[in-house]
Amino acid sequence: MTKNDKPLGRGLGALLGGGNIPTGNGAHYVVGNNSFIRLESIEANPYQPRTQFDEEELQELAQSIKTYGLIQPVTVRPIENGKYQLISGERRFRAAKIAGLTEIPAFVRTVDDVQSVQMALVENIQRSDLNAIEIALCYQLLIEECHLNKEELADQLGKDRSTVSNYLRLLKLSSETQIAVRDKKISMGHARALVVVEDHDVQNKIVRQIINEGLSVRQTETLVKKLTSDVKSTKTKVKITLADDVRTFQSAFSKKLQTKVNIKKDITGKGTMTIPFESDDDLRRIMNLLQ
Repeated sequence: MTKNDKPLGRGLGALLGGGNIPTGNGAHYVVGNNSFIRLESIEANPYQPRTQFDEEELQELAQSIKTYGLIQPVTVRPIENGKYQLISGERRFRAAKIAGLTEIPAFVRTVDDVQSVQMALVENIQRSDLNAIEIALCYQLLIEECHLNKEELADQLGKDRSTVSNYLRLLKLSSETQIAVRDKKISMGHARALVVVEDHDVQNKIVRQIINEGLSVRQTETLVKKLTSDVKSTKTKVKITLADDVRTFQSAFSKKLQTKVNIKKDITGKGTMTIPFESDDDLRRIMNLLQ
C-alpha cells in the first residue's frame, strides 16, 4: 500500500469497533455499547444521499417498532451543544418518530467530519435498494469529501473502475433523465446509452419515448446511434449562413486586424473564429492590436 492509499475498509473497521462511548446532554443512559438518546437531540446527516423514503414502508416499519421496539440501533456522533448527528439509520430514525418514540438506542462514535462522511456513504452504498443516481451521488461525495480520484475510490470499495466511472457519468445526464433513473422508469442500461447525447432537450425526448413505448436498452442504443449519426450528417451537409450582425463584425474585425478573419459555425451554434497571420512579426502585430 502506498502512502497515498486511503483504506476506507480498515478505517471503517476501527470506527465501528468498540471503545469508550461518550454521552452528551441528549443521552439518557448507556446499556452495554448502546446509548439511549432523545430523538430531539439527533440531527439528520447532510451527506445522506437517499432523497426519497417510501411512506408506506416507513409506516410498516413504524408499526413494527411500536410492537417490538427498535431492534437495530442507529449510529450517531456527538456534535455541539449536547446534540448528535446521524451517521447511519435515517430510515429507522424517521420510523421511530412516526411510532411516537421519544428515545432510541444508538451506537455513539467519536469521528471527525471526513470519517463521518466515509461511514455514512459507504453504509449507504452497501444497501441493495439504493437507486443508480443515489449510488452515483455517494461516489461523487466520497471523491469530493475524502479527496479520492476515481481509481482510488474503485480500489478502496473493491469495485471495478469502469463500474465507478459508469455511475459517475450518470450525473452528466439532464435533470429529467436523472429523475427517470431515480424513479426506476428507465434502467441503468438506458441511462448509459443516453450519456452520449449531449443535447439535453434531445435526451429528454428520448427518455419520454423510452417510457411511452417501452423501449428496451438495445432499442434505445439503436435509436441513440441513429440520432447522433443524423446530427453529425446534418452538421456536415447544412451550410450555415452567418447573421447580418455577425458578418458585419467579421468584416470590421478583418479591417481592424488587416487580415481576413473567418467565422464558421454548425447547426448547433458551435463554431470557430480564425485569425490567420503571415509570419512571427505579423503575429506580434496582431497581438499588439488585440491587447
